[in-house]
Amino acid sequence: MDLSRIEDVRTALKLAGIRPNKGLGQHFLVDKESLEAIMAAAEPTAQDTVLEIGPGLGVMTRPLTAQAGRVVAVETDAVLAGLLRRNAPANLEVVEEDVLKYDLRTLPAGYKVIANIPYYLTSKIFRLLIESPNPPRVMSLLIQKEVAERVTAHPGQMSILALSVQFYGQAELVRVVERHKFWPAPAVDSAILRVTVTGPAFPADPPRLFRLIKAGFGEKRKQLRNALAGGLNCSVECILRLLDEARIESTARAQELSLTEWERLYNAATARELV
Repeated sequence: MDLSRIEDVRTALKLAGIRPNKGLGQHFLVDKESLEAIMAAAEPTAQDTVLEIGPGLGVMTRPLTAQAGRVVAVETDAVLAGLLRRNAPANLEVVEEDVLKYDLRTLPAGYKVIANIPYYLTSKIFRLLIESPNPPRVMSLLIQKEVAERVTAHPGQMSILALSVQFYGQAELVRVVERHKFWPAPAVDSAILRVTVTGPAFPADPPRLFRLIKAGFGEKRKQLRNALAGGLNCSVECILRLLDEARIESTARAQELSLTEWERLYNAATARELV
């Protein structure tokens, strides 16, 4: 049975007595070239442990067990988890659990992640992985195309999500996967996103840094001086001095700042005990 073919996916689900649950983001990728591209982006080797999130019917799971030394497949659906355990190779561990509750500390340092992420869980899974005490080394994620474009944005189009990911690693949009390559087809296109996790871009206390960033993005249409004044409960004059110390234009907006500029702004704000 070739699970990269719609007919075989339908047959497998029918035999298992289940139907795709769109509420759980169950859209099965039925394009072999795209499936291979997701796996290739993580570059699994016999020395790697790979965490696969939401393996579904296992269309990538078995090929991964042939490439990686160990595969840990975390699947929340009990029926699908049971199917994955049937005739499982020795290097496959199937964990029936919500990935948001899974303890990443049980994995060896430097593990890799491959996942077709449900759209509604994207931000939460990003945070789970990159903020973990034991983050992965590389992530290859199939996510909504629009979100992948936001994550890989440059100054001028930055967002809190982009800064959250880019603070911890380097993000690259590998390729677009059109909606017709899924069954059932979602309403939007997807993209393969590769993130190489390098650790914090600069020394900072993340809660304080992102309090500053969220304050800056609190009023999207406002200039940074006004948004920060409201978000940090400080006068505009105080913020103007802060921006001057950070060598940032007084007319700048949050989406225009680079990570380097956020570093200068963070250092100036912490020196003034504003965050």
